This record gives sequence, C-alpha cells and structure tokens, in this order.
Amino acid sequence: MGKRLLDRNAIVTGAARGMGFAIAQALYEEGSRVAIVDIDEKGVFDSARQLDSQHGRAIGRRVDVTNRSEIANLVREIKKLWGSVDILVNNAGGALNTPYLLEEIEEKDWNLVVDVNLKGTFLCCQAVIPEMAKQKNGVIVNISALAGHWRASLAGVQYVAAKAGVEGLTRQLAYDWGKHGIRVNAVAPTVTLTGDRVKGLWEAKSEQEKKKVLSDIPLGRLGTPEEVGSVVVFLASNESSYITGITIDVSGGRYLR
Repeated sequence: MGKRLLDRNAIVTGAARGMGFAIAQALYEEGSRVAIVDIDEKGVFDSARQLDSQHGRAIGRRVDVTNRSEIANLVREIKKLWGSVDILVNNAGGALNTPYLLEEIEEKDWNLVVDVNLKGTFLCCQAVIPEMAKQKNGVIVNISALAGHWRASLAGVQYVAAKAGVEGLTRQLAYDWGKHGIRVNAVAPTVTLTGDRVKGLWEAKSEQEKKKVLSDIPLGRLGTPEEVGSVVVFLASNESSYITGITIDVSGGRYLR
C-alpha cells in the first residue's frame, strides 16, 4: 500500500464499476478511506466489499448525485463516520446511453446528461466545499473529457456541452475557494475502454474506423481506467500542492493531430 493519501477520506461518485471504481481503487491503494457512491445499490456494496473486505476503509452508498438532500446526507454521514471529507472525485456522468446524432437527441436526453454530469458535479461541490473550508483544506477532482475542450467521437453535443461546463465550473471554484485552502482541478480522458457501452461502441466500429481513431492518437492506443486513476491520485496528493484550476488531458496526445 502506498502512503500518499494516508488517513484521508475520499468520496468518489459513479464508482460502482469502470473508471470510477478504478479511481476509487487507486485512492484506496494510496492509503485513503473511500466512499464508493453510485445509483447502483448492489454495485456500490459489491465494489466496496471487493476493495476492502476487512479493514473498514471502504464503504458503498447509493446516492443520486442530482438529488441535493441525498448528497447532504452522505456528507454528514462521512463526517460522522470518518471525521472529515478531504477528497471529492466527481466521476458520475458519461453519455448515459443517449443518442449522439443531433437529429436523434430529445430534450430528455439533453436534460439527463447535463443533470448528471454538470448539475451533479455542482451539487456535490456545493455540499463538500463548506466542510473543506472549515478544515482549511480539501481537494476536488472533476472528471471531464477531452470532448469538453475539443470534440467527441462516441457521444453527442449534450455530452460535449456538459463537460465544457464542468471545466468552467472547475476554474471558477478554484478561483473562489483557493484562499480557503481548497484545490479544484479536472481530468480529461479521451476514449477509454471502460463500461459496457463504450466497449460496445468501440467494438461496433469497423477496423478501418478503429485505425482512424488510433491514428489520431500519437501514442497509438486507447487509455485505461488505471491511467486516469493515477492522475487523480497525483491531483489529490501533496505532490500537486501548487496546482489548481487546471484540466489535465489523459489522451495520449490525441488533440495534437
């Protein structure tokens, strides 16, 4: 076990599986206690058990990040259980199985993606920042996407707009709350093989289409959830103590081409 996050307490949303779970695992392996949060009730308990079956350093909680009262209850519980909330990772989001062709996107699709990705991130930040301000320290890492400041290849405009909003929110919160010892940054992966939907969309592409995507990535391959998790750990640790308000691309250099 590493020690970069020893005795810190983290909340990771959208963490029942996939990239969120990889992030939770990376934090846990560096010594953090981790609350695995998701709307999948069975998933959060299974994942917490998989991560930590004996030591009490991981718990699973079903929380809807678009519901302010559920988030508030979670923060109160973590404070009572562990004493503080030191790290928040806003990972809940994605394209959420909505169409990516403009003519097929309905209002409900727009609302769902923007609510979970952007409003959910805002509500979680709003819930933890006052507690972090009392502590005079805290770290927030928002999971954006290369699409938030470039373009998407497997998602529609609703996703691009939501992630662009997450990056704007990140910058403003960093500016407003830095004087209280709170750092706020974002991580922007490109296509990462995590989750059944992304894997399905990728596998559905022809070999020619896959080659085209990979040819746009100087490193010549897709990223992994673990590579995203390692950047989140860096931003959550004291190694990045003078970094705030930025978005780190984890994209293999894709935007360069």
